[in-house]
Amino acid sequence: MSQSNIVHIIGAGLAGSEAAWQIAESGLSVVIHEMRPKMMTNAHHTANCAELVCSNSFRSDDSDYNAVGLLHDELRHCDSIIMQAADKHHVPAGAALAVDRDGFSEYVHHQITNHSNITIDDNEITTLPTDNTHHWIIATGPLTSNMLNQSIAHHTGQENLAFFDAIAPIIYRDTINFDIAWFQSRYDKGNAKDYINCPMTKQQYEAFINALKHGEYTQFKAWEENTPYFEGCLPIEVMASRGHETLRYGPMKPVGLTNPYCDSKPYAVVQLRQDNALGTLWNMVGFQTKLTYGAQKDIFRMIPALENCEFARLGGIHRNSFINTPFVCDQQLRLKSLPHIRFAGQITGVEGYVESTAIGLLTAKMIIAELNNKDFIPPPETTSCGALLAHITHNANTETFQPMNANFGLFTDLQINHTQKKIKGRDRKYAYCQRAKEDFKAWLAL
Repeated sequence: MSQSNIVHIIGAGLAGSEAAWQIAESGLSVVIHEMRPKMMTNAHHTANCAELVCSNSFRSDDSDYNAVGLLHDELRHCDSIIMQAADKHHVPAGAALAVDRDGFSEYVHHQITNHSNITIDDNEITTLPTDNTHHWIIATGPLTSNMLNQSIAHHTGQENLAFFDAIAPIIYRDTINFDIAWFQSRYDKGNAKDYINCPMTKQQYEAFINALKHGEYTQFKAWEENTPYFEGCLPIEVMASRGHETLRYGPMKPVGLTNPYCDSKPYAVVQLRQDNALGTLWNMVGFQTKLTYGAQKDIFRMIPALENCEFARLGGIHRNSFINTPFVCDQQLRLKSLPHIRFAGQITGVEGYVESTAIGLLTAKMIIAELNNKDFIPPPETTSCGALLAHITHNANTETFQPMNANFGLFTDLQINHTQKKIKGRDRKYAYCQRAKEDFKAWLAL
């Protein structure tokens, strides 16, 4: 193997692990540079590849009506190591795909570290490599180290963009009061009992909201104060500050649930989602927070059924970094100033586990094509993978670029002739997904 054909990847998160797997499976050699465990981040706890530092949910697994579920389907068709691990270590979560976080990352770590074409280097990379002898992928995610962040900012010619991402607490199941809480999925989806529900009366809800608004928060450093949150992952107290009823129309909505202990419907509901295969740990859905640890314990124990709960992990907050990809990279994610370097994953401005995985996979396919002297043909913008890639490379406005989840708003619009009625609602989502499946299958055949 020629030295110039060795691909270097910085970061062994979901995107970096997926990229490494795809490249190694194609027969090329890969070196992954992962500074853990020598240097840990504020959010990681292990040295494993693909450690999940936030939720254990990959969100909807519905490939007929949901853009994220469709993305799952596309990744499975590409033999994604991340989806393989998720499917092997899934835990009950209704219509969502949630995983046992430890089993998931341990599986990916084992597969990556035992692959004959992959080498792991645990030294920190502090600067972007300017020597164009090798191909590089920067997949350091939202927790890029400060020195490498500074080097990226220098070579992109502009300040890095950034946002805060918050982590929800995890509770021990045996400390939940099941004289109040009950098992049920909204509208009985999945096996109908995938979530633990903690109901609130109007009086309890109002007291809880008031406590959230006046709770003690973590103090930000001066350089962090003007960093915006990602709208899809707002801290619970920030949502509460936006309006008294905001949480009742968000993560605490009481719809689709029936309290077996009371004839009247709950005014609000806190849901817990299984976080490990044993079912001993449960995640507070939508309760990412920047409250201090003491405030979290006091305020979250105001929730009926959680008055004596014990926390396996309290919530937290960390600063996430991403680049203005459509401005600094070309349509194959090459850095314009250093085209031997590509970016992948959440640092490119996609938000979510499977979105990051998808960009890691596509970046790998770009390099594989290049090293085999072939043209890379991107997936159509009618597909979930293609729509994401198009958004971060050329469809987004560079002046207002922000992290984005997979959603149908990124897709090429449905084409109907003048004699057809406009497709709406659920039928429209189904039409998007069926078109995407056909187009993705055709793309794979190329």
